[in-house]
Amino acid sequence: MEPVRVTDFAKAKQRGHKLKMLTAYDYPTAQILDAAGVDAILVGDSLGMVVLGYEDTTRVTLEDVLHHTKAVARGARRALVIADMPFLSYHLGVYESVRAAGRLVQEGGCKAVKLEGGLEVLESVRAIRAAGIPVMGHLGYTPQSVHVFGGHRSQGRTLETARRIVQGALALQEAGVFALVLELVPHRLATWLSRRLEIPTIGIGSGPGCDGQVLVTQDMLGLFPGFNPRHVRKYQDLHGLCSEAVRQYVHDVDVGAFPTEQHSFSLDEAVLEALETEV
Repeated sequence: MEPVRVTDFAKAKQRGHKLKMLTAYDYPTAQILDAAGVDAILVGDSLGMVVLGYEDTTRVTLEDVLHHTKAVARGARRALVIADMPFLSYHLGVYESVRAAGRLVQEGGCKAVKLEGGLEVLESVRAIRAAGIPVMGHLGYTPQSVHVFGGHRSQGRTLETARRIVQGALALQEAGVFALVLELVPHRLATWLSRRLEIPTIGIGSGPGCDGQVLVTQDMLGLFPGFNPRHVRKYQDLHGLCSEAVRQYVHDVDVGAFPTEQHSFSLDEAVLEALETEV
């Protein structure tokens, strides 16, 4: 099967084909998502919370994203691998922005990068694009700005904030992004904006009117009990399944039910007899 390319995103929007994207941070997960038919795999800076245990994404470094991107790129054969540019990797000038994006492609093996922000990041977007690296935008709730927002909150519910999202989206499209993530944007605004943009929108908590959807894989697989954000549908309870499996393992070792001979390797009786005579 032909690999998904950035040019396929625009074609999907034209055909009315909904794009599917999920996150991955390791080789086996990338293999699973790829084989299941997702169009894109995002090595998100969400790894800071769901893999590294941080409170937010601001502590994730470029080296963190590089490490995980390498693993995901080795596991994906069809899906487009996109790497998040972490906090401060594109805020310190054009040179640093292009350098960071270049490392994610050259060393990490991704085919595109994603960065957060609107008008304030246009210079970096243009420079990265000029270096031949496809860029995905991200507006609405942008997790790297969590301290500015005062928490994980929906964005675009007032005329001022809605206007800022629209202006940012149009400017990013003009700057050359191939797609745009809309996170926690009111669904009517996301639908309205999706119809007016030429590039596809990928929604997360922004309703069904976007041109595609993305979720954090750990969230939709139920790996974190008690974490139930409104925008996530849990398709499985892997935390419960894994916990039960581990409890069963602990029990089996305790009572001697594991391992058995079928989990062990045989030895020729003559070898054991010879050892008996030597010791």
